[in-house]
Amino acid sequence: MGEYTVIKVPFNAPLNEQDTETQTYGCRQNNPDICSNNSLPGICAFVNDDCICRKPSRAWKKKYNELKGGK
Repeated sequence: MGEYTVIKVPFNAPLNEQDTETQTYGCRQNNPDICSNNSLPGICAFVNDDCICRKPSRAWKKKYNELKGGK
């Protein structure tokens, strides 16, 4: 896989164009070291070439909608 960029994004940071209700660009976990998906290929932003987290926290959907200006 080679080198990759570790992207840690604050949970409350503005949305990135690649953020959706089910994924985040970079890691938005408060403590990624204890995330059960940390370093899992195909899931974790830290090891995916595209820096996408495909299994954000359960609180992410609500935060996404809040940051998007929804309910």
